[in-house]
Amino acid sequence: MSGQHSQRVMLPDGTDVAVIGQGTWNMGENASARGEEIKALQMGIDLGMTLIDTAEMYADGEAEKIVGEAIKGKRDSVFIVTKAYPHHADSKGLAAACEASLKRLGTDYADLYLLHWRGSIPLEETVQGMEKLCREGKIRRWGVSNLDTSDIEELWRLPDGTKCAVNQVLYHAASRGIEHDLLPWCREHRVPVMAYCPIAQGGRLRKELLQHPLIRRLAENHGASPAQIALAWVIRSGDVIAIPKAVQEAHVRENAEAARIVLTEEELLQIDDVFSAPKRKMPLDIV
Repeated sequence: MSGQHSQRVMLPDGTDVAVIGQGTWNMGENASARGEEIKALQMGIDLGMTLIDTAEMYADGEAEKIVGEAIKGKRDSVFIVTKAYPHHADSKGLAAACEASLKRLGTDYADLYLLHWRGSIPLEETVQGMEKLCREGKIRRWGVSNLDTSDIEELWRLPDGTKCAVNQVLYHAASRGIEHDLLPWCREHRVPVMAYCPIAQGGRLRKELLQHPLIRRLAENHGASPAQIALAWVIRSGDVIAIPKAVQEAHVRENAEAARIVLTEEELLQIDDVFSAPKRKMPLDIV
């Protein structure tokens, strides 16, 4: 049974996707973990986390191969997101990179193709390349990743720039910089945000978030884990997609079930008191 069958986020073209998907960063790096990673993704799909995010950069394409194995026989029920390096972001480079990604994924098309971050190639060339891939049926739609407000405003002024479907950025309760101007801009222009590292990337911030007494108390009140509370916070507004990565079965199930948790207004205010929203423009967090 799906853990989030009623929780969806609408893309600009009317397509709805799972509010909690699956990330694959660091997958494919250890051959001995390959079977476990494939199984985890398949379980996630069965639990309703049908959006899978990957990139040509992840383990030099090995993560895409893991995804390709996981979606065999399931392609019609999944929404595949992959990303291109900035140095592949002109029309010719995107065509070659996309073809290579599709081969590794074992599919004829990607549901969403993203510019991984901005490089030296003009955004206009990237848009032209993305639109060409759409016309050829190689991708269904395109978007961007790690673009801050000034970058996406520049993109919006370009011919066909308004066809951008998503901006994928780092976002979690302990990193709320996008709330000052980027998230409001995306909401105003109906561009959903896709949050990577929604439970915080490892290290100090993750520890501060998941071991904070408030998060632990809220988890206890909801009969949930601290990670589930962190995920429920990220998706609280209904227009942000979270893409946590999990390999262990228990964590996969936790992620799927987090979509059912609804934090109260009082609980959200308590989190605001501890993990404050920014009062000024902050540099875009990137990992």
